[in-house]
Amino acid sequence: MLSFKFAKSASKVIGTRNFHSSSSSLANTTKLFINGKFVESKTKEWLEVRNPATQELVTKVPVSTKEEMEAAVKAASDAFPAWRDTSVSNRSRIISNYKNLINKNMDKIAAIITEEQGKTLPDAKGDVFRGLEVVEHSVNVASLMMGETVENVSKNVDIYSYVQPLGVCAGITPFNFPAMIPLWMFPLAIACGNTFVLKPSERVPSASMFLVQLAQEAGVPDGVVNVIHGGKEAVNFICDAPEIRAISFVGADQAGRHIHARGTANGKRVQSNMAAKNHATIVPDAHKERTLDALTGAAFGASGQRCMALSAAVFVGESKNWIPELAERAKKLKVAGGATPGADLGPVISHASKERIHQLIQSGIDEGAKCILDGRNVVVDPEFSKGNFVGPTILTDVKPHMRCYKEEIFGPVLVCLNVDTVDQAIQLINANPYGNGTAVFTSSGAIARKYQREIDVGQVGINLPIPVPLPFFSFTGSRGSFVGAGHFYGKTGVQFYTQIKTITSNWRDDDISHGVSSSMNMPILGKN
Repeated sequence: MLSFKFAKSASKVIGTRNFHSSSSSLANTTKLFINGKFVESKTKEWLEVRNPATQELVTKVPVSTKEEMEAAVKAASDAFPAWRDTSVSNRSRIISNYKNLINKNMDKIAAIITEEQGKTLPDAKGDVFRGLEVVEHSVNVASLMMGETVENVSKNVDIYSYVQPLGVCAGITPFNFPAMIPLWMFPLAIACGNTFVLKPSERVPSASMFLVQLAQEAGVPDGVVNVIHGGKEAVNFICDAPEIRAISFVGADQAGRHIHARGTANGKRVQSNMAAKNHATIVPDAHKERTLDALTGAAFGASGQRCMALSAAVFVGESKNWIPELAERAKKLKVAGGATPGADLGPVISHASKERIHQLIQSGIDEGAKCILDGRNVVVDPEFSKGNFVGPTILTDVKPHMRCYKEEIFGPVLVCLNVDTVDQAIQLINANPYGNGTAVFTSSGAIARKYQREIDVGQVGINLPIPVPLPFFSFTGSRGSFVGAGHFYGKTGVQFYTQIKTITSNWRDDDISHGVSSSMNMPILGKN
């Protein structure tokens, strides 16, 4: 039987970093989490995690050995029968405890995110909060796990269905949302009765480790959630492990398509959110000040490292005359370390990412775009001189054939395109291979309705720049931005982590007093 360990007494300091160790020769290493214990890896290969604002070493992450990964999966497999049989009410109580602990420790989680990922503290708190919303929704998962019943489909015959967990599930998460994306995955999966193996991004492991520590504090039993670390080897292990029934992934195109192909070839369910090129369409009748404020935040917030960032602006007709005012707003944004008071943009994740962003900006210029705001040589305080900083950048007169338009830049760069009509804007966006999100800014209800009906994008904002649905809906990116068996969170998220079992039962009235006779004929229901 699993032992339930609800939140400890107030005398225990919740939030101590049990998942970091300084006892080894590799000072401050990140541990694994297997069967309820934080375990020092026996690997000989370690990956450095550095603060992207300063290049200071934060921790070293192990490349998990095969034996360690197998132990994590075994722990999840062994824990599944008892966790599956735990009442949905008790599971919900534990998730509710977990929700409270995340809320209580939000500032600590945000500080960890800022240290490893670089985003500003307010943005890091938003990262945690959007994940917390999914945890809150997971508390009430029972209402989404109700089966169906039809009584008396034939005389004395009833059909009913149960919604049941799959077994061991796994999640592979990206660097850009160290809290939100893990919280999209394992809380809902375990609330449905599954157990879980999480592989957080090797670039930002500590937020996930803290979240798992809090889950243990909340009463999640040993083995129900486990954490491994590593790169491609860990990904392939998850795709191949026969015990794992479903894989959730958020990240880049190449990895997402590889995981989907390899996982499904091994008989697993896979949900894979991948790259994006999110467009904003600006109609001349839009409220100019609100629109420019929205574009500034959505294009440059989080240094453009959001899968729902507005990275392309399509100006319809005379709205292109607003671009200089947009540039003036962007110039005023403060670029600094994420913990700096008043910072609007932090660094990008790595030096390699910074160099790639620089290259894509230059490619746009070389192909004929105009760089009216260039953030490649942004000036920051001396303490951040080694950081991976890119300032807000705006490219205008961009054409669809340009590399800066075709590729996801994943930096604080806005590419601007001009069209004459809303129809042309819709055609342009629908021709782009990605379908994560889009937004239209207009004061016309007719234009907004036309746009939402005709645009071939999974998530649409109307006068709203980043239309990420709340958890009672689902995250519904489409086309090149998603491949898989079902979308994240909401109803489709529950469906992804569960399976339906249908029972047809026959209890005859005459069985009470008479014997049962055999029939060799095909049963036909509904005739009587």
